[in-house]
Amino acid sequence: MENSYRFFENRDCKYFPCHEGLDGFNCLFCYCPLYLREHCPGSPRFIERDGRRIKDCSNCTFPHRYENYDAVVELLKG
Repeated sequence: MENSYRFFENRDCKYFPCHEGLDGFNCLFCYCPLYLREHCPGSPRFIERDGRRIKDCSNCTFPHRYENYDAVVELLKG
């Protein structure tokens, strides 16, 4: 897929890919804009640490799938 406003792949990043198993890895949402939402369409898990509930998105690929660009943008609008 070609880099555009909807898709960006940075193969020069030292963390690329930060998640395994995706073809056409979209780096556009490198830091997930949905992180602060408790209920997001991704697949986070929640862990307890020092009495705090922490969202762990290390196994979530939702924002990195190019076909989810529109869904992420719609969630940010609302």
